[in-house]
Amino acid sequence: MRSTRFGVAVAAVLAVTTLLTGCGGPTPTVSTGKSLTIGVTLEPPTLDFTVSDAASIPQALLYNVYETLVKIDAAGEIKPLLATDYSVSSDDKTYTFQLDPKATFASGTPVTADAVVSSINRMRQGTSQILQRGLSVIDHVRAVDDGTVEVTLSSPSNFWLYAMTSTPGIILDPAVTDLATAPMGSGPYVFDSWAKGDRITLKKNPDYWGTPGRFNDVAFRYIPDPNAMVSAMLSGDLDIMGEMISPDSLAQFSNSEAYTIISGTTNGEVVLGFNHDRSTLKDRLVRQAICYAIDRQGLVDTVWGGQGTVIGSMTVPTDPYYEDLAGAYPYDPAKAKQLLAEAGVTNLALSLRVPITPYAPPAATYIASQLGEIGVTVTVEELDFSSRWLPEVYRDGNYDMTIVSHVEARDIVNFANPKYYWHYDNADFRSALEKADTAAPKDFVPDMKVAARILADDAAADFLFDFPNLIVARAGIVGIGENATSLSFDVTTIAAKE
Repeated sequence: MRSTRFGVAVAAVLAVTTLLTGCGGPTPTVSTGKSLTIGVTLEPPTLDFTVSDAASIPQALLYNVYETLVKIDAAGEIKPLLATDYSVSSDDKTYTFQLDPKATFASGTPVTADAVVSSINRMRQGTSQILQRGLSVIDHVRAVDDGTVEVTLSSPSNFWLYAMTSTPGIILDPAVTDLATAPMGSGPYVFDSWAKGDRITLKKNPDYWGTPGRFNDVAFRYIPDPNAMVSAMLSGDLDIMGEMISPDSLAQFSNSEAYTIISGTTNGEVVLGFNHDRSTLKDRLVRQAICYAIDRQGLVDTVWGGQGTVIGSMTVPTDPYYEDLAGAYPYDPAKAKQLLAEAGVTNLALSLRVPITPYAPPAATYIASQLGEIGVTVTVEELDFSSRWLPEVYRDGNYDMTIVSHVEARDIVNFANPKYYWHYDNADFRSALEKADTAAPKDFVPDMKVAARILADDAAADFLFDFPNLIVARAGIVGIGENATSLSFDVTTIAAKE
């Protein structure tokens, strides 16, 4: 048995850190009993994450309402949650988790090994692509005793445990049946209400088994308009602007006595995605031409105020296998024209269907202009995210190109699924990814770098930039992570100074 122990097993973060990077000093006195209102952009289409891959579901519920055996922190490290410890067999296929004996669901039912087994098997039946991908490697799971769960994989997987820190690893109360309207887990907050078009409200779980939540209620308020978001923050209607969707407005929050600005990275690769089912876009030369035609740093400067990291593959700086591939396709319109000529393509016309988000429409306008300079006509169409982009683009593949921020951690694996909405089908990439996933842990990082380079070389997409984690909080709010390494807007670490 290869032991993989946590350094210190704790149920939650006990100390509250300051928001200012590099600032030390004593832990501040924090207040409880207050309300917290967080402004975010996209409202979920449903709360049932077993049938929907919408990132807005775990944004509000993961770690706050639902918990996992292990979680990922702001530094990208796996930490204990419902499990105090785990070990891995010598063949890297069997994981044995020791459950925290104090853990209970909000219903009062203990989080036992049988409940974990029931939850994992239930999640394996979900139709969400995220769940299916994350749990497909499981061969079987069993309860060794009340406090011990054993999960056996069909083959070693370096990705699997990371997947279990997100929605695939959520442990459900066996008594809960209505995930769409009445979600309930073991977290420090419980679902209270959903005023559609406005907000989701969570209430403090008075019987939480670990470190209690620091607010009586937490509201995720949905404000898709950038100007309205900024106005709500300036007027005091928000405690936290959870997504800075108008970077040019940062200067309005420069008063450090009133606001704190947090700047870090996210898992959100903003991708110009190609539909590889389209005959023209199956041609690597055409895809490479598009990549050479777009000035990605110019796009970031124009569209997002210079905030964000230009990337060259489906990796971000907090990935352990990140490698700077931003120079793979330097801005070179002449080279782009040459490649189109080699491909024998003239009068190319493409649709660019994008969701109505703060970044996608302006990025689409910028890209359409740049592609026009090499003779490619681009028709931009803006779609409501939930009612049109998800069903028409994501589900039905009705598009040539699209732009969206893919916020799931380590989502490079999506390129190995030809049924995913890009319809990318590259046997060499799949082979490289499988090699990395099943490799000895010491070989995982170098093998993943090989896979990431294949995507870059093949111009599988135009990887534009890593979305920055720009958050504005009112003075006195502490404990917000600098980097967004998971899908959760994790409220469990946040408090307010007295």
